[in-house]
Amino acid sequence: MEAFNSIANPLSSFFFMCILLLLANAASAKTHHHDFVIQATPVKRLCMTHNTITVNGQFPGPTLEVNNGDTLVVKVVNKAQYNVTIHWHGVRQIRTGWADGPEFITQCPIRPGKSYTYRFTIQGQEGTLWWHAHSSWLRATVYGALIIHPKEGDSYPFPKPKRETPILLGEWWDANPIDVIRRATRTGAPPNVSDAYTINGQPGDLYKCSSQDTTIVPVDSGETNLLRVINAALNQQLFFSVANHKLTVVGADASYVKPFTTSVLMLGPGQTTDVLITTDQPRAKYYMAARAYASAQGAPFDNTTTTAILEYKTASCSSNCVKTNPVFPSLPAYNDTATATAFTTKFRSPRKVEVPTEIDENLFFTVGLGLNNCPRGASSSNCQGPNGTRFAASMNNVSFVLPSNFSLLQAHHQGIPGVFSTDFPANPPVKFDYTGNVSRSLWQPVPGTKLYKLKYGARVQVVLQGTSIFTAENHPIHLHGYDFYIIAEGFGNFNPKRDTAKFNLIDPPLRNTASVPVNGWAVIRFVADNPGKRIDRGKQVLTSPNIPNFFLYHVIFQCYKLTHIIDLTRSVANALSLGCSHWLGFGDGVPCGKRS
Repeated sequence: MEAFNSIANPLSSFFFMCILLLLANAASAKTHHHDFVIQATPVKRLCMTHNTITVNGQFPGPTLEVNNGDTLVVKVVNKAQYNVTIHWHGVRQIRTGWADGPEFITQCPIRPGKSYTYRFTIQGQEGTLWWHAHSSWLRATVYGALIIHPKEGDSYPFPKPKRETPILLGEWWDANPIDVIRRATRTGAPPNVSDAYTINGQPGDLYKCSSQDTTIVPVDSGETNLLRVINAALNQQLFFSVANHKLTVVGADASYVKPFTTSVLMLGPGQTTDVLITTDQPRAKYYMAARAYASAQGAPFDNTTTTAILEYKTASCSSNCVKTNPVFPSLPAYNDTATATAFTTKFRSPRKVEVPTEIDENLFFTVGLGLNNCPRGASSSNCQGPNGTRFAASMNNVSFVLPSNFSLLQAHHQGIPGVFSTDFPANPPVKFDYTGNVSRSLWQPVPGTKLYKLKYGARVQVVLQGTSIFTAENHPIHLHGYDFYIIAEGFGNFNPKRDTAKFNLIDPPLRNTASVPVNGWAVIRFVADNPGKRIDRGKQVLTSPNIPNFFLYHVIFQCYKLTHIIDLTRSVANALSLGCSHWLGFGDGVPCGKRS
């Protein structure tokens, strides 16, 4: 008995201390309440005023700031004419998968005049994320920063910056973005490229009618500041630089990285990069600038350049001084793959990490364009792709089709048949020279709402292989609800005998979005420890349910634990049902039965 007591007493003390620690963490965590009103707001850019869909009348939308461990409660009221959802890009939705936001995946869209409340807790993440609409092309203007500070009492793993500034890179169309994508949906042709890029919503000095509103970032000499750079563009990888200033990268996608210094950043759509900048230059004005990285041959892109101004506070010009133009940075060429690759391959975790080494699920996904034959009876105006076809896109030759009446999460929870199948292929149905001359017989994908099941706790490796079907493109891949390690990337066809030796299993970067290079590949690993429906999504050019997967690549991972993918409370299940009951029979104002 004495021996037992000698063991039990330390154990009791240990558990008591654990409980105290949990209570202390709970006491320091806060709940933040926000109201998002989705509404049309007059916004003037490039000499034209458009009724732009915004949040609370702001473009970009409000910046949300929380601490690691805090809870966000965001009530979204839809006063716009379009259906909408909000996705919290990069947030690990631990047992709150219904709050993730992609329409018809975790919820039905919020219809005009309706509301929906998102509630989730930030767990184990620090750095920069962002939020955006996840319905059609509303993301073009409905987006904002989500800043996660360390827990109260904790500090950054680098000297505390004097100030922190979100830098949101975006795209602007001199038109209604919904009209742009609807035209592409109707014709089967690629959507028009943007008319401008923006920094914090403003195009900058190099565009017409814009210089008076160029974004200004004020600084003092001799201070170190933190820039939280977010690529909120729908489609385009972007270079970013600040004239005459070095940037020290300290974080990416809300994970810290081993610091390194660079003069230029390259961010894929959806990616974030935290950089320290020291104001050690002569007092003046310096341009921040961003423009496209576009190495795909023959693919159209917006070749303009957006600017903001880093302004030393004493550099302002008085009424009798001579104005000087800001210093312009040296940006890489649009197709400078060497610079882009040198940058992306510098990312490392700050220390050794636990990368899965034994793999339970070894998946190989081809990602690329496709061309669908013109449907029988369709007019030529509906088939304006090459040679009278319609553009499509696919993974493993499957072109994802959004459900029309139920979200996938609701369909699973309520056992609704016929909404999805679980037969997504783990490998390409046909092996071919993925980055070479691809036979036309492989150009047409098969439509379907197909999921791939992952057992809870499975250690997963995914090879993401770009293809040159019709033409090669870059492919930003975002995995909802998860972070993953990027253990290698390269060009050409992935060869396991040759390329496995390149795997970084010591300190690979932890990301939520990867950029698969043009005519190249990337390999990611993660543990399926977050039950729910998760999207492995590529370039989000079109999210309309009216056409199967046009420039939109979706693979849905269904991660299940025992017989339930997620423990839904009755109130949450009711909320899911309510959201879809508002939707039944409608899709963006179009009756579901008339969609196809």
